[in-house]
Amino acid sequence: MKKMPSHHTHSSEVAWHDLYQAALFETDRDRMPERIAEAEKAILARIKELLVVTADHIEEDLILDDALYALRALRSCIGVGANAA
Repeated sequence: MKKMPSHHTHSSEVAWHDLYQAALFETDRDRMPERIAEAEKAILARIKELLVVTADHIEEDLILDDALYALRALRSCIGVGANAA
């Protein structure tokens, strides 16, 4: 997984990343779906922000796509684990 470039300081960039990390490292299985949903919402909001940016942001686009993929994989894993228990 790619790391967010260190030059990012915009609050929405930091916000989605913080929520993303909170979802990935949540240890309470009951809170995981909520954490994942919050992170996905923040990532999608950031993607919408980037739609109007004229500067090159391909690297951030890729990072956001990777983050969404990881969250969806995590959601799938906890869904399978919950059904198996």
